[in-house]
Amino acid sequence: MRGSWGWTAHEGARLNTSFLTILRQIPTLFRHTVSLAWRADPWALVVVAVSQLGQAAATAFGLLATNRVLVSLFAAGPTADRVRDALPSLVWVAAASAFAATLRAVSFAAAGRLGPKVERLAGLSMMEKVVRVEMEHIERSDFHAVVDSGQHGQTAARRLIDHTLGIVEALMALLAVSGVLAVLHPVLLPLLGAVIVPKAWGTVRAARRTYESVQIWLEHVRQQGALRRLLISQKAAPELRVHGAGPFLLDQFDQMAAQAADEQTRLAHLEARTELATSALSGLTAGGSYALLAWLLTQGHMPLASGATAALALTSGTAGLRRMVTHIHHLYEQSLFMNDLIRAREEAGQRAIPATGTRVPDPPEVIAFDRVTFRYPERETPALDGVSLTIRKGQVIALVGANGSGKTTLSKLLAGLYLPTSGAITWDGTDLRALRRDDVFGHVALVLQNFQQWPFTARANVAIGRPTEIHDADRLDGAAAYADAHRVLDDLPYGWDTLCEKGYEGGVDLSGGQWQRIALARAYFRDADILICDEPTSSMDPAAEIDAFRRIRALASADQTIVLVTHRLHSVKEADVIYVLDEGRLVEHGDFATVMSDDGPGRFRRLFELQSLQYRTDIAAGSPPSDAPADTLDAVPTQRAPARQDVRPGRSPVNGPGQSPAGGATG
Repeated sequence: MRGSWGWTAHEGARLNTSFLTILRQIPTLFRHTVSLAWRADPWALVVVAVSQLGQAAATAFGLLATNRVLVSLFAAGPTADRVRDALPSLVWVAAASAFAATLRAVSFAAAGRLGPKVERLAGLSMMEKVVRVEMEHIERSDFHAVVDSGQHGQTAARRLIDHTLGIVEALMALLAVSGVLAVLHPVLLPLLGAVIVPKAWGTVRAARRTYESVQIWLEHVRQQGALRRLLISQKAAPELRVHGAGPFLLDQFDQMAAQAADEQTRLAHLEARTELATSALSGLTAGGSYALLAWLLTQGHMPLASGATAALALTSGTAGLRRMVTHIHHLYEQSLFMNDLIRAREEAGQRAIPATGTRVPDPPEVIAFDRVTFRYPERETPALDGVSLTIRKGQVIALVGANGSGKTTLSKLLAGLYLPTSGAITWDGTDLRALRRDDVFGHVALVLQNFQQWPFTARANVAIGRPTEIHDADRLDGAAAYADAHRVLDDLPYGWDTLCEKGYEGGVDLSGGQWQRIALARAYFRDADILICDEPTSSMDPAAEIDAFRRIRALASADQTIVLVTHRLHSVKEADVIYVLDEGRLVEHGDFATVMSDDGPGRFRRLFELQSLQYRTDIAAGSPPSDAPADTLDAVPTQRAPARQDVRPGRSPVNGPGQSPAGGATG
């Protein structure tokens, strides 16, 4: 594969990850995380918050009780009396410790319940926007890059909860320790911050480097994932083995993995240097703090018991600060990815199919294309250029033309999947742009050439067009009968409940023809007013193909509009109107008799005659009509390629052993 850095170069300008910028964003992300947690499970969030406050109170109380223990132990008098005086305070220390441990367990359980719900909600909040994005954006690589980057935010949401709670816990403990230090001696309070500032600086730098690396290497990771899927793909497996393509793909995969490993090594070396520098600075500040505490004790500014309590508080506070900085590091890192999820969600929302518009309760009597031009994003040549045509309710319409002529694009415009670049598509006089698109979709069923083969049961594969009716047995049986799919179901080990995906336990692999029967049943089950079939029988045998077209055409008798996109010109003889496209333009139209007439342009007639040659034996091979066009509708060549010569003794290069060109014996 070829590494693409185009997106990276474009997105490099967006990596605005300066410390102050992110610091300003963290409160917003913090609020967003808490809001997400509240939506996911408010009761669990309340339990966590109360537990954190209780732990902070227990920590402060425990330190003060410890100070009372030390005061009693350092007092004058017999040892037994001092220990006896300290016992009540020791009991309170133990009680505070037990209470804090209990609350910690409660908080851990509630957080464990909250995290998965937040992750699910975050992922759903993005995907429910993505699923409504306009088709033209779904096909853009830059949008896929945004969504792929946003997917990191789904797991980041759960981690944000963990780290947010960790920060709150550490902050509560820090406030408790700070209160105790302020009571013991105010000058000790700033020492906590001095110890941890170098660590905070280092963690922010490390997080920023990690995020920038992920963004720059995102396209690389996507390509590596594509290679991984190909190596285990059932579809690719035959060629990987027969063509020996496995080693080639493995070599590509190994090269990309090695490049990724080099990047991780680079990050590790940078982080090691940063860690060494920040640890050295933190060690110096910690040493200075304890030196100041020793000076306060030796100068008589603090009793010995208070000094011992202060030492414990400094140790506890420093450890808490380190935990808090670690959580801030990860919060900062994960918030960057969460920000990507928010960005992906917002961009998907901006590119979404509008949910508003004029309602379309009834099927249209007339659909009209008026000088419609459509150009795919990042393409200069239009796929359709100035096409005007009319489709009436209950008609059978055929769209024919060479590959790339615009047939499939036109059918997708008809279905409302695309909007014209210029010109207008109207349903009973109302512009498609003004219609509520969900209503438009509700009137359409698709049988595409590359229709989706869902890795679900046969039942779900048929009913996915109307999933609310999945348990309607009569409707399922009717769809199966229409598509003659019972012969497929009879071969499945579990009938309707057979999983149509070989890679899972109990799953089976359907043939192309079987899948097309499932697709036809799906279209019938949907019971839409407009049925668009794009090469619906390409994998069927001739008898099954004829039968399938007969069934499709029969739907028009019930006022269903049928649009056939096909290369098999013999199947469109009974169409009401045949539209012939060439390089995005409409070049001919009419019923079969009209387009086959000598009086017309003759485009369809020449193509039809050329395609029919492959079924005739009365015409010399390689002799198409003199007026046949250079480009054909995938016509099968009538002249065989030369056979590979066999030069073994006694063999004719063409006719085999002992055979003359005329078919008689050679000797």
